[in-house]
Amino acid sequence: MNIAIYTLTSTLHDPKAVDVLTREFLSSINVPYTLIGDDFSDYGSHDLNLIYVRTGGTEGVFRQLMPELVKKSDRPFYLLASDKSNSLAASLEILSYLRQQGRRGEILHGNPDYVASRIQLLCSVESAIRHLHGCRLGVIGKPSDWLIASDADAECIRKKLGIELIEIPMRELLDIWSTTTEPKPEEHSDMPQVNKALPGALRIYEALRTLVQRYSLQGFTIRCFDLLDAVHNTGCWALAKLNAEGYVAGCEGDVPTMLTMMLLRALTGSSSFQANPSSINPETGEMLFAHCTIPFDMVRCYELDTHFESGIGVGIRGYVPEGPVTLCKLSGDLSRFFVAEGELIRNQAKPDLCRTQLAIRLSPSDTEYFLTNPIGNHHVITIGHHAGALKALLDHVG
Repeated sequence: MNIAIYTLTSTLHDPKAVDVLTREFLSSINVPYTLIGDDFSDYGSHDLNLIYVRTGGTEGVFRQLMPELVKKSDRPFYLLASDKSNSLAASLEILSYLRQQGRRGEILHGNPDYVASRIQLLCSVESAIRHLHGCRLGVIGKPSDWLIASDADAECIRKKLGIELIEIPMRELLDIWSTTTEPKPEEHSDMPQVNKALPGALRIYEALRTLVQRYSLQGFTIRCFDLLDAVHNTGCWALAKLNAEGYVAGCEGDVPTMLTMMLLRALTGSSSFQANPSSINPETGEMLFAHCTIPFDMVRCYELDTHFESGIGVGIRGYVPEGPVTLCKLSGDLSRFFVAEGELIRNQAKPDLCRTQLAIRLSPSDTEYFLTNPIGNHHVITIGHHAGALKALLDHVG
């Protein structure tokens, strides 16, 4: 973490007394930081920039500084306030002024453990936002025809997240595929049909890697069902592999889901699972999510099968360790999001669903969202509980 603390101090207060209180206050917060002081020349250049309002009477000082600070950073203002020297009172006035000016901000105040945990969370959020800025995400082919509620606002995404969406014709991928040598698989299935399709699945992976490198992409989503007719195979194995290699690789040309996966990658550093909700028990909160691909680095083991809907190609039946998970979905115009924590209670392998099947228990109130006000079909699952950090990140995106 790269945390900088700048200070605001009234000249009416005794400097020596203020310095003593500063040392006491900052030493109680157990996070690494660099104390910059009242020189704001490099404000905005760190992972997290905090302004410690050391005393009252600093409101006018901040108002004079603010025009230069907003030129240096468009991030929210984080005001660190102690319970001494009218620090909190001044912070309240400053935050009220910021709100009147249409600026976002937050006062960090409370017991030292709370303040430290909040600082750590905000540092993760700010690092993720910096990571997202400049990302290039490909949209290979158009979104699938059935995604009628999953449009995306490319200009809004560029302005708010710094992510550029790159439209790539499916024809370009197929041209690369046509000149790609078919690799020899190093793994095998008990199903002869899958073994026959596996070299072609690896060929799709090689073609996608070439496309990713050509456009310098950090991720993509692909209109993958077009591959069924075009090359009589599926992209499921390729997406599982590319996600495990650190890219974001999504299905069906679903841009909002790809964005959700990218935010999770930036925040947690981990892969995530794009899935369809297949069943919901509103009384118990149990839901079943399924899809035919899952990142290889999310599973403890996996099996190769055919793609469910088509019965051809190579699908992935992954088994994820039971335990805490987080569900998330961001709308394509960034105006809405859903986040919920739950528990993965079992993996299953029913023949009448997409191959990877995760049973997750949420609170019944969370399942109500799916039945009354969902953000499209696909939702994204990642291992661990990350709701607090995700909500903080998504609040700052909106």
